[in-house]
Amino acid sequence: MTGRTALWPGESHDGDELRDTVDFRTPGGPSTATGPDDEDLRRQLEAAVDAVDAPDAVVAVSRHGRRVIHCGGTAPPPPTPRQDLRYELGSASKTFTGLLLAQLIRRGLLTGGEAATACLDAVRRSEAAPVTLAHLLTHTSGLPSLPADFYVRALPAWRTSPYARYPAARVIDAFLHHRPRRRPGTRWRYSNFGVAVLGHALAAATGTVWEDLLTDHVLRPLALSDTALLARGPDTDAVGHGKDGRTPVPAFDAGGFQAAGAVRATPHDLLTFLEAHLDPSGSPLAGALRSVRTPVLRRGPGHQHVHTMAWFRHPTATGPMYFHGGATLGQQAFLGFRPDTGTALAALCTRRFRAHDPFVTTAYELLAQE
Repeated sequence: MTGRTALWPGESHDGDELRDTVDFRTPGGPSTATGPDDEDLRRQLEAAVDAVDAPDAVVAVSRHGRRVIHCGGTAPPPPTPRQDLRYELGSASKTFTGLLLAQLIRRGLLTGGEAATACLDAVRRSEAAPVTLAHLLTHTSGLPSLPADFYVRALPAWRTSPYARYPAARVIDAFLHHRPRRRPGTRWRYSNFGVAVLGHALAAATGTVWEDLLTDHVLRPLALSDTALLARGPDTDAVGHGKDGRTPVPAFDAGGFQAAGAVRATPHDLLTFLEAHLDPSGSPLAGALRSVRTPVLRRGPGHQHVHTMAWFRHPTATGPMYFHGGATLGQQAFLGFRPDTGTALAALCTRRFRAHDPFVTTAYELLAQE
């Protein structure tokens, strides 16, 4: 998660690259057979990791349930294998938030049409055209990307932990005092602020703190045991770096923006999450998983930009592809899946976004290829 977008020194160790390719027939289980397609995929993933040019990079792919993970980078391999570390997702965390709201709606706990103000302040008078939970999730609330005073408060810690200086109470207060210039639901504008408010509204409406809410309704039902909101340390969590790829940065602290960008997960957990979207049948979240694949918003000339409750959706020659990216102060992530090819992809790296960065383009093209 960054404030500007939705996509939101190591020594060379070229000889380690191939040894960092792990092939799995099933999650956690080694594969005993390979073929031309496997070798071709490995070469593609190796090229992608090289193109990313980051201290640590992981590209994890699942095709019809068969997983291949390629790891590498410009830094020496960390003590914990790269594929076993948790990586910061930044704005890609919103795919978890979208699935959570879809599940709460499927269970009848919410409708999505609730006024966010009523959830956060029951005694406040309702607006004539309130911002609803659905508006917040679909970036049609009229809220800016970040609160008006965010930059002033974050500036003293701009290079280390700007979001940590804007806690939950301030996010809620900024929302309750904001006066939208446009009627909610009439304009799309990507907003970390809006999704952060959504998280607090869901927590208030259900009487459950955000971490427990996400765990109970998404992480535990999908068996995502290596997904969390807080870093524990370098043995479990990848260390991010600045744009130069050499300067370590602290673990991301989302402050009051947890719903918008706090999730961190291992490559295997991310593939499990994405595989559930590919084939919802049999999942305890089957209905919600189908819901977040359904278009809810079209915008732009010819309505070529399609959005679901959780994903950006682009067409291909054989079917739609779904994706979301994210970035923090020292890491980047790209998640996507394609039902037509049975493909899920999670790409991760430990370098901050920079001008003309190849990371998103590299990951997107891997997912888009036929």
